[in-house]
Amino acid sequence: MPQENDDVIAGIRTLLTDAAARLAAAGARDEALGEYVPAHRKLLVTRRAVMVPRGRVWRLGVLLIDADGAVYREGLTTRAVPPGRTQYQSESAEVRRAYRDAAFRGKFPEGETVNFDATPIVLAVDELRASTGALFVRGDEPLVRWSATVGDDAAIPLERYLRDRVDLLVNPPIGA
Repeated sequence: MPQENDDVIAGIRTLLTDAAARLAAAGARDEALGEYVPAHRKLLVTRRAVMVPRGRVWRLGVLLIDADGAVYREGLTTRAVPPGRTQYQSESAEVRRAYRDAAFRGKFPEGETVNFDATPIVLAVDELRASTGALFVRGDEPLVRWSATVGDDAAIPLERYLRDRVDLLVNPPIGA
């Protein structure tokens, strides 16, 4: 059983690194990965919320992968643009404005798409077998739940999911 588990994880890592290599070779559009640091006090000084750069990733639907083949569960996304004035229209609009402000004040180029609150997916068979997240393992096959609302029966094999998503980034549809 341990050898089978090692083989499953090795297969997942190979699929992820191959996908990353193909995306890098094609010069596919990547996005920033950031960490949201909420407002806090430091030495009696209040620091505003800010996004801290943590690398670059390719968005593959519900998964994000980096150049080394590390995989993340998608989190939230914003853009590094001037946040605009407070409108007091809704609480959710103000939260989105605050995220834009944090990204804009971070060290991201203006207009950059920033992914944050993305959770690293631990590539361990026991965790993936028990996973209710996007990436999981049933039997010896790695699968992807392409939506939080789909059950295991609608999951897609990781190999096919990555192939389709990488193809979309490498050869985007006309007008995309």
